[in-house]
Amino acid sequence: MLEALRAEVLEANLELVRRGLVIFTFGNASGVSREHGLCVIKPSGVPYERMTPADMVITDLEGRIVEGHLRPSSDLDTHVALYRAFPEIGGVVHTHSRHATAWAQALREIPCFGTTHADYFHGPIPVTEPLSAAEIESDYEANTGVAIIRRMKGMEPLACPAVLVAGHAPFCWGKSVSDAAHTAVIVEELAGMAFETLAINHAAQPISQALRDKHHFRKHGPTATYGQAVG
Repeated sequence: MLEALRAEVLEANLELVRRGLVIFTFGNASGVSREHGLCVIKPSGVPYERMTPADMVITDLEGRIVEGHLRPSSDLDTHVALYRAFPEIGGVVHTHSRHATAWAQALREIPCFGTTHADYFHGPIPVTEPLSAAEIESDYEANTGVAIIRRMKGMEPLACPAVLVAGHAPFCWGKSVSDAAHTAVIVEELAGMAFETLAINHAAQPISQALRDKHHFRKHGPTATYGQAVG
């Protein structure tokens, strides 16, 4: 089932390794087929260099296995919670990349210090509230999804395609799993630049709304002018 999506999900997982966002078996990527109501996700704990498209696990959007001979990623319940909550997204990526994870561990959102950030996020990259002891002890992965969804309330998922989970690490998404992997790379780069900005000037402030809006909306939305017209 879903051969093309299996291949795309595998490639997104391998891209995370190539970009240095994943070590050992940390992290995972998944894609969703809205047509079939199914999720394709990396198996749990399998070394990346050994994975094949056939190893990808297919589940429904409640996390029940539909096809696959391996256990799905332990973060499956977070992924499917996001797919259920955000119908406009087609892929989810979770990493423990160094700089983005450091911000999550510090319980700090990543400020929009410059135009590179604004090109991708219309504002800071937010951080969730810490999970309660009860949330951790019961349905931890599903409650991680709940925390992300709660933090995203009132925000457009594709205008803010990532959240830092407090004390944990980033979750990113996009229109496809390939887009989500791209976002994960960008989030790590922005996290590193923000850290260095504060190291140079600990009193640095986010850029103005005018400059942020100019850069964000020339790439996103109905007035976007960046790139080449399709036709």
